[in-house]
Amino acid sequence: MNDVNLTLTMLAAVLISNSLVKMIPFAVPAPLVQISLGFMIAGWFNHGMTLNPDLFFYLFLPPLLFLDGWRISKESLIRDRIGILVLAFVLVFMTVFGLGHLLHWLIPAMPLPVAFALAAIVSPTDPVAVSAITRRVPLPPRLKAILEGESLFNDASGLVAFRLAVALAMGGSFSMASAGRNFLWLTLAGLAAGVLVTRGLLLLRNAFVRRWGEEPGAEILFSLLLPFAAYFLAEQLEASGILAAVAAGVTMSYAELSGNALAATRTQRKAVWDTLQLSLNGLMFVLLGEQLPAIFRGAVQVVQETGHHNPAWLLVYAVAICLALVLLRFLCVYGYLWLRRGLSLLGANHDTGQANPRLVLVLSVAGVRGAVTLAGVMTLPLQLPDGSPFPARDLAIFLASVVIIVSLLMASLSLPPLMKKVKLPELHRRQGQEELADQAARQACVQSVAHTLNELIEQNPDVPGERYAAMANRVLASLNQDRDDGKAAEDPAEQDLEQRMQMQAIAAARNAVFALARQHQISDEIAREKVRLLDLIEVRMS
Repeated sequence: MNDVNLTLTMLAAVLISNSLVKMIPFAVPAPLVQISLGFMIAGWFNHGMTLNPDLFFYLFLPPLLFLDGWRISKESLIRDRIGILVLAFVLVFMTVFGLGHLLHWLIPAMPLPVAFALAAIVSPTDPVAVSAITRRVPLPPRLKAILEGESLFNDASGLVAFRLAVALAMGGSFSMASAGRNFLWLTLAGLAAGVLVTRGLLLLRNAFVRRWGEEPGAEILFSLLLPFAAYFLAEQLEASGILAAVAAGVTMSYAELSGNALAATRTQRKAVWDTLQLSLNGLMFVLLGEQLPAIFRGAVQVVQETGHHNPAWLLVYAVAICLALVLLRFLCVYGYLWLRRGLSLLGANHDTGQANPRLVLVLSVAGVRGAVTLAGVMTLPLQLPDGSPFPARDLAIFLASVVIIVSLLMASLSLPPLMKKVKLPELHRRQGQEELADQAARQACVQSVAHTLNELIEQNPDVPGERYAAMANRVLASLNQDRDDGKAAEDPAEQDLEQRMQMQAIAAARNAVFALARQHQISDEIAREKVRLLDLIEVRMS
């Protein structure tokens, strides 16, 4: 019962933290407030929550990464694919190798494989934490898109590298050829598992819906279970469950463009997933604060083994890790831009502004750590195969936790002054796509209403055509949110006809928007926004 009370208290802390963030007059990242509340909860309860590392990882990460893959703009991924891949893979391996050796040099009591594992798990970035910091200081759109795309893939590359390092720490042998084959299998099999599971289950679901109809509650539960199914199959194949969850989310986003789901399903599903994302992200940071006291005590013991009896060395280590992470990011980004200019592989984009050292520094500092780092480091084994404690486990968890906090503080303090002198570009491309989507939706509405009007006049020649024309005008006015002074239909039969005309017009507009997205004339992000507005109108009218 005490664990249940503790869990409910942490959920309440997530709710309170979001209220506190809005009440505080200056910008404070929500994760920092949640960590503070978790620390207070640890002092209130007599014992902390005992975590099963594998269960913790399995429950938290698949749905969060699935949602990232589902909602991220695919247009941005394709446009900035080279830069994103450099940050997501090249930078991760630079971080594992460089920071791993630095950690082993700073803390001799931490074996090199454990140092590599810690370096790997602090390499993934967290866009949720970045958006919490920059809600009052907006980043350039393309810079934000690069951060989101990077986080989608460096979660996977960092966790795969972490898994290899942990296996080495558990006594496994290492060879470059074996590690390369292992990485390829983890990556390719994980991606394939995510795509195949999602497509297979969607085919079964679509066949069931065509035969027996769609029920929003069941559809929502289906989407919630999907990432766990992809993750489970990949893990059974000894592939990357994380990549499977990401691939499942991306596959789900493309399947969504078919427009087969009901408006009520999409509306309710978004609300459920938003709540789940808020709860899981918040719980992870509250849990971090709740675990800090116990982790700190274990970390102090390890530091004392190195000859440093002052616990302040823990903070020194954490700051050194954060500075090294920022430096590595700066060198990687600047080196990539220098190489790109030298080889003339890519031209400048008119809506992003010219790259400069200030923007490179913004991109370096904005790479804060968060939920994935916390979830991953908690999965460090408790024991080695011989039954002895896993070396420096508490210290690694504590340093990863403090790196999250320090990186959040560093970004929240440095980004506002850095962004003051950055001129945000005008969003010509996005505005053009929004206008194209609106124009296509309006044309589809008019054509649908005209088609329905002609059908009604042909099927009911005895009814004056003016009545149906007035009905069509009211429908178009309501969909365009214009004021309509016409008198609403009083006959229930006419009301039903008018509602049917409205529903058909909304369906036509939605199909037009989805068609533009499938043809890559607008981004899937804009398509989701426009379809959501149409769904809300339909739900309100039904």
